[in-house]
Amino acid sequence: MNNELDKGSDGIITTLNVIGGKWKPLILYILLYDGTKRFGELKRSLPGISQGMLTNQLRELEKDCLVERKVYKEIPPRVEYSLTKHATTLTTVLVDMCDWGFKHADFLNEPKS
Repeated sequence: MNNELDKGSDGIITTLNVIGGKWKPLILYILLYDGTKRFGELKRSLPGISQGMLTNQLRELEKDCLVERKVYKEIPPRVEYSLTKHATTLTTVLVDMCDWGFKHADFLNEPKS
């Protein structure tokens, strides 16, 4: 491989390590367009995700500085999740993924000759 291809591969690998998988892009997209959410609100927005998986994904996104977790000291405890300023740099990536998904679905549904 040449150096430019190696650099591109490294960038893609890093991106996939941070936002790859079934749930992380969806969590980021929801927080991007709906804003701050509580855990239960996120869980309801992601049919099929288990509580443990959502907890894990949010922890990883927080560790990677993409999601901010804010705990309110009240009873009952309230925790909210929002995107960090750094995470908003993914807007174009997430929108492009969404657009491509619709185009790909249309392509797959086109009659094949």
